[in-house]
Amino acid sequence: MKLSAASAIVTGGASGLGAATAEALAREGAKVAIWDLNADKGEALAEKLGGVFCSANVADEQSVQAALANTLDAIGTPRVLVNCAGIAIGEKTVGKNGPHRLDSFRKVIEVNLIGAFNCIRLVAAEMEKLDPLEDGERGVIINTASVAAFEGQIGQAAYSASKGAVAAMTLPVARDLMNAGVRCNTIAPGIFETPMMAGMDPKIQEALAAMVPFPKRLGRPAEFASLAVEICRNVMLNGAVIRLDGAIRMQPK
Repeated sequence: MKLSAASAIVTGGASGLGAATAEALAREGAKVAIWDLNADKGEALAEKLGGVFCSANVADEQSVQAALANTLDAIGTPRVLVNCAGIAIGEKTVGKNGPHRLDSFRKVIEVNLIGAFNCIRLVAAEMEKLDPLEDGERGVIINTASVAAFEGQIGQAAYSASKGAVAAMTLPVARDLMNAGVRCNTIAPGIFETPMMAGMDPKIQEALAAMVPFPKRLGRPAEFASLAVEICRNVMLNGAVIRLDGAIRMQPK
């Protein structure tokens, strides 16, 4: 897919991996809609990129419908959806304070899994209305999982469950949308420099970086964004879950 003049949506686009992806898509000539709950950062980035900011709670149907309507009005029907919105809550199945809180487990699933699928189903319905490009392609969806989908650490039961489900739904979604010419892929990043990571003690960051076989550092958001752009470009990438992790395999803790 040629990104020049295409419209794209990036959820969680106000910071971290989402912001880097929004910037990369804009550099390729795409018109970008940033969906996020952080209005200050989202509006500032949208203005910088010449795009549009839409306040969106991805887990809420009406909120996503409203954000999509605003996007359609501002930049037209999207050919690209990148789902980066997500949260992480760390709790053991049974910890010092008792069993894992059910409401926190449910919240992680609602945002990371249901939120991603909510955006997929509603945006894909609009993509199907577009005229086909070369090879009959109408759109591409890129989800964000995590290496925790495969090697979840202590305290990551909820997070790993949500990201494992995102990885698992990639192929059936690609198959569901194949006749419409809409592709679906998922990136599973390892340990990356994100706002959440930046809040950790530098010594912890160094220890995490040392766990990566090569290169021995944290991943950079621009590297995630680069892969997202390549997935858009390469029409043969479909139904795939791609690890982007420097060959790391997470230890229990």
